Amino acid sequence: MAAVATATGLVAAAGYATLVNQQSISPLECEEQQHSATMSTSRSKSARPTFVPENSIDLDDTSIPMRLRMIHHIKSLQSTICTALESLEPSGQKFKSSYYLRDASKGFGDSRVLQDGETFEKAGCNISVIKSTLSPAAVRQMRAERFDWWDGKSELPYFVAGCSLVVHPRNPHAPTIHFNYRYFEIQDPNDPSGEPKAWWFGGGTDLTPSYLYEEDARAFHSQYKAACDKHDAAYYPRFKKWCDEYFYIPHRAETRGVGGIFFDDLSDRDPERIFAFVRDCSNTYLPAYYPIVEKRKDQPYSEHEKRWQQLRRGRYVEFNLVYDRGTKFGLAMKEPRTESILIIPALTISLLQCLGTQEGTPEKKLLDILRKPVEWA
Repeated sequence: MAAVATATGLVAAAGYATLVNQQSISPLECEEQQHSATMSTSRSKSARPTFVPENSIDLDDTSIPMRLRMIHHIKSLQSTICTALESLEPSGQKFKSSYYLRDASKGFGDSRVLQDGETFEKAGCNISVIKSTLSPAAVRQMRAERFDWWDGKSELPYFVAGCSLVVHPRNPHAPTIHFNYRYFEIQDPNDPSGEPKAWWFGGGTDLTPSYLYEEDARAFHSQYKAACDKHDAAYYPRFKKWCDEYFYIPHRAETRGVGGIFFDDLSDRDPERIFAFVRDCSNTYLPAYYPIVEKRKDQPYSEHEKRWQQLRRGRYVEFNLVYDRGTKFGLAMKEPRTESILIIPALTISLLQCLGTQEGTPEKKLLDILRKPVEWA
């Protein structure tokens, strides 16, 4: 108990960086203590929307373990995004938070959901931090070259921290958006140092309109191309293609939306460089998406257009339940947070198939694009 009390005091007095160096309490417990100490204060603030997360630690400080810097980034990112999206709700609807701790300091999470708003029918922004073990079967599904040191039998300790978001606007002319950014570490159970034996980043952001506005798609892709080009000119074409291929629905012969970027297992260069890239991409979400919703949220629409939106949402659910690897991984975890994993569906969807086939309609225009992806930037 004395260690816990000391850690709590340090949170209030010295902040995150000091806690990293404390040996009397685990990093995850430090993070949990910090959340408890600052939760009420952060919720009482009424800050103006900003597109840049505020960080009280230096995310480039390599003396702080990567896992803790990633935790700090996703927490700041979540708060920034939720505050900005709330500013688009004219009647003041807010995100409701469901914060949870996993047993024995195995992690924590914060699921925030806004639903039945005037602008957003449903929006969910989750952070999740997990410290657990991978079964041999799970390890075998990963890239084999990472585990040439593994005995093939033992469970492997792992750590993952990530932020995921899905937003479904009420207006059919405002697009749905999804993103997920995450950091993985795998440890050797026989290594007393606890240093990661393997690590990688994954993530991406993609846009799913019900009605295609080419200027919106170009603006969205241009933002992410700029974020990618800042780090490597080869990133955008590579990750844009990967996104089109990943978010493909084979039984419909169409992509889920107009794409964006997607990458996984990214560990081919210095982790600091990749972390900077991941931060830039995740921070691009608001400048890429906020102006589109702001422009489209009050646009008039018909019952026919609403039905079409519900049909496109049905396609969205089909992909996530049948093909999405992240959904499958989450549900296969020990003690999965099912509500957080299945946060993706909107409040209303449809599986009708009789719309969108007539030539010359905006619905057919969208389908043509989904069946033959376009280079937007």
